[in-house]
Amino acid sequence: MRAVSAPTDLPIRRNTALLAAALAANSGMLQLSAAVSSLTLVAAIGVKGLLGLGPAIVLACGALAALPAGRAMDRVGRVPVLAAGFCIGAAGCGLAALGSALPSGPVVLAGLALVGAASGTALLARTAAGDMYPPERRAHGIALVLFGAVFGAILGPFVFSPLLAGRDLDGDALAGLWLAAGGFMLAGLVLVLAVRPDPRRIAELLRTDDEGAPAPAAPLREIVRRPGAIPALLAGQASFAVMVGVMTLTGAIVVDHQHHPGHTVFPIIGAHVVGMYALVLVIGRVVDRIGRTRALAGGLLVMGASVISLLWVDEVTPTAVVLFGLGIGWNLSFVAATAVLADCATAAERGKLLGFNDLLAGLTGAGLALLGGLALSAIGVAALAIGGTVLVVVPALWILRRPPVPAVAVRA
Repeated sequence: MRAVSAPTDLPIRRNTALLAAALAANSGMLQLSAAVSSLTLVAAIGVKGLLGLGPAIVLACGALAALPAGRAMDRVGRVPVLAAGFCIGAAGCGLAALGSALPSGPVVLAGLALVGAASGTALLARTAAGDMYPPERRAHGIALVLFGAVFGAILGPFVFSPLLAGRDLDGDALAGLWLAAGGFMLAGLVLVLAVRPDPRRIAELLRTDDEGAPAPAAPLREIVRRPGAIPALLAGQASFAVMVGVMTLTGAIVVDHQHHPGHTVFPIIGAHVVGMYALVLVIGRVVDRIGRTRALAGGLLVMGASVISLLWVDEVTPTAVVLFGLGIGWNLSFVAATAVLADCATAAERGKLLGFNDLLAGLTGAGLALLGGLALSAIGVAALAIGGTVLVVVPALWILRRPPVPAVAVRA
């Protein structure tokens, strides 16, 4: 392969499009995981009290995979790690399908663990996006890659809803759904392998062109002390944890508490994922213009308003609107947090820092899904709505009381 010698030679648009398409494939798989991971495990083991265990496993394994994956990205590059994540995801979907058909709780658990590890790795594609754009356009570049998930949100219901229409959510039906999700992950693998040169190499070339040899990576404890890092970590943790905690229990809310047919879950989750990503191109520019602090806190407050609305909705369309609003709020806060963290790190540190953020967020989300599942079964939707609202509103108010987050902390 010919060496790239100047910024004008870098295939940034091509790589951005490929990464966006890979995230579309991952989004399709995650849409299914969010809708039926709780129901899949309950169907396999027959214990409704463990409703939140399936989502908690997915989230915890995603969190635990994020930091090692981020460190590996800093060492060997973005593409090999992302490709490994999509391979793991395909294997996890296959195991979830097998465990559903048998049925076998341990096999389903193993499949959900691999699905979680894959999702935690694939989400670090935004690290690659941060590599390829200068600080003043970084939020927009991250948004371009995240925008690909919109197409997964649109495609998911077209694939999954027909497979379930007119059928009960039994083991055979769930097995077919998980096999289809595995196909999404294999498509993502092909797309990621087409990304070249590696975005980490692009970041190194861009920095070399501007400033000479890159500085060595700093320890994580030093990176998190840089201006803006703590507010961004807090906002990233709160926004991601509440978003996934509520999203992964939506299937149980719709089927068990609102008493709607199983196939209605997919349009609602689709509306949520569209909210997460449909306006991401606009929001990326908004974050760059209004400033990081307003975006971090504003997104959390929008999430709070959406989550508390679950107290009053019980029909499919209003629930879809609420989940759409939850996605919009997450979008604003999460893109801002990612941009700040990318600003705080050099190319040799970025994967590690974003992986650490995802570790914290995923573990909090796993705990919320598990506790939320227990509260949902024992108390009802009100417990989940009130708890989720508190978890996003309190950090938002704290962030607003602090000095503004700088637009650029470290040039990388």
